[in-house]
Amino acid sequence: MKGIKLGLIGAVVGVLSFGGAALAQPKSLTLGTASVGGTYFIYGGVVAGMLTEKIGINVSTQQTQGPNQNMILTNSKQTELGMVTMGVALHGWNGTGWAAGKKYNDVRAVFPMYDTPFHFITTEKSGIMSVEDMAGKNVGVGPRAGTPGTYFPLMFDALGIKATIRNGGASDMASQLGDGLLDVFAFAAGVPIAAYSEIEAQRPVRFIRFSDAQLATLKGKIPELTDSIIPKGTYKSLTEDHPTLGLYNFFIAHKDVPDDVVYNITKTIMENNADLVKGHAAASETLPKNADKNTFMTFHPGAVKYFKEKGIELNPKTLM
Repeated sequence: MKGIKLGLIGAVVGVLSFGGAALAQPKSLTLGTASVGGTYFIYGGVVAGMLTEKIGINVSTQQTQGPNQNMILTNSKQTELGMVTMGVALHGWNGTGWAAGKKYNDVRAVFPMYDTPFHFITTEKSGIMSVEDMAGKNVGVGPRAGTPGTYFPLMFDALGIKATIRNGGASDMASQLGDGLLDVFAFAAGVPIAAYSEIEAQRPVRFIRFSDAQLATLKGKIPELTDSIIPKGTYKSLTEDHPTLGLYNFFIAHKDVPDDVVYNITKTIMENNADLVKGHAAASETLPKNADKNTFMTFHPGAVKYFKEKGIELNPKTLM
């Protein structure tokens, strides 16, 4: 009888999280990514494969329009996991900008991913030499619900430049630039962007940068933007460092994903960086120390446990 009681106690302990809440270990999880040709699509596939292999839960990816939609899908639990840039997440968290008054507060931050720098590519034959030259031109900015689709229109407005904005998948934008249907492809993702490398391999290209005055104007009008550098050599045509602005990316989960599952997700990704970098170079920034890039979104308790174990200090505003 004593043995039976001990067995029952062990069984109960086995379904409790470190916080005492009942856990039902999910058999599968879905991760919202983004369009083909962008970094989310590649990075997300690597993360899903790594988690499936190492934590024993089948993690599949779902192609989405990007971080805006990922916030919506994760908040409503249509996907349990997602990826967002912190500017898009800030709007969703506060119900501003694209969120149009609705707050998406059922998502939780899990781990830092990498910086997303905004940059422009055009063909040499376009004759475009500056951001000002884009006035009246067709500029592709990726999916409407993506970070570049959200922010480039705001940037053009802030600079008083009236360009014609086009939306579509990253690979489609690359093809349209090559076919002359677009004059410029403006994007933001972890570098190198696969679609940019694809364009560059096919024809002579030019990278356009914001002027110092434009960078100052944009930071003043869109304060969540931060300084960013694309190192020379990131693309073969980039022969010097490329100053720009960026937004950090974070992996997110619905608040109801069990604490121990999120703990294992965080631990697995944070402690297997070398394998992650093999999938995409941007993952070199997927490090515990960058958890401080989240200054507003509540961290999931499972992630908090991991970072506390590693002595990483989190912003008090991100703790429940």
